[in-house]
Amino acid sequence: MSLELSCYTANLVPFLDNTAAYDLAHAIRLAVRTDLPGELAFSHHTRIDVDPSGKRLAYRGAPDWASARDALDAEVTRHGRVLAVGDTRHIPWSPQFGRRSTPHWLLLTRFGGTWRVDDHFAALTPYGEQLPCGRGCDDATLRELLTPPGSVAPEAVSRDRYALGEETGLPPYSGYRWLEWTDENPAPRAGTWIHGVAPALRWLAEVCADLEALERCADDLWTAARHQRYRLAVLAEPDGAEATAWAELPKTVRFVLESAARGRPRPAMVANAFARLISVVETA
Repeated sequence: MSLELSCYTANLVPFLDNTAAYDLAHAIRLAVRTDLPGELAFSHHTRIDVDPSGKRLAYRGAPDWASARDALDAEVTRHGRVLAVGDTRHIPWSPQFGRRSTPHWLLLTRFGGTWRVDDHFAALTPYGEQLPCGRGCDDATLRELLTPPGSVAPEAVSRDRYALGEETGLPPYSGYRWLEWTDENPAPRAGTWIHGVAPALRWLAEVCADLEALERCADDLWTAARHQRYRLAVLAEPDGAEATAWAELPKTVRFVLESAARGRPRPAMVANAFARLISVVETA
């Protein structure tokens, strides 16, 4: 099955059990948090990482590589694999290698003294094509892949925070980060959310009439489109009108942003793309 997903879910699914691909398809949604000053947060699915005993994933971090390496090794020993957070600027198979820092999940296993790094994310991005990759590496190479970014844009912080579908605490970006199974079940913080695909899209259409807001939301709209198309591919019509409309939205957003950068803004194109998608979603 082709995983038309984000770098988070593309690696979360193989990290979990054999039903995770279908669990995720059923869990996909669209919700937008609107009460964060100057930014938005998106939730693309409900949690699928809670096991029958109630354990769930949570971020962990360490300020130095020796501590991080020992913690990763311990988690692999306990569970056979671990999700670690890399940085696209330091991942050679990423189109953003050497160019742009973005948090990126990687699936780690270990065989003797060698780490195995798998990245199931595949996409044609504005920076080029990324294909799935799997390779062995030593400690020094793994350390480079997991180089802390230091700081990231607010919208990227929100993506990290809601990568599991619900808010999860984040260790400092100055250190190495990974995810561990835990019994912790923190109560969700208060927030103002718009739930439901059509209501969220109607609200986003208004917000994204502003080009600066559209640019901040572009990656999240692309991610939403991939998740919704994945849901349709698994559960409904992979080539129907709704899937086509979802595919067109991020293409239009990217074209409009590139056109605006050349001094020719075309906001009506974004409004029309949202209107078409909302119409199809409401009649589906």
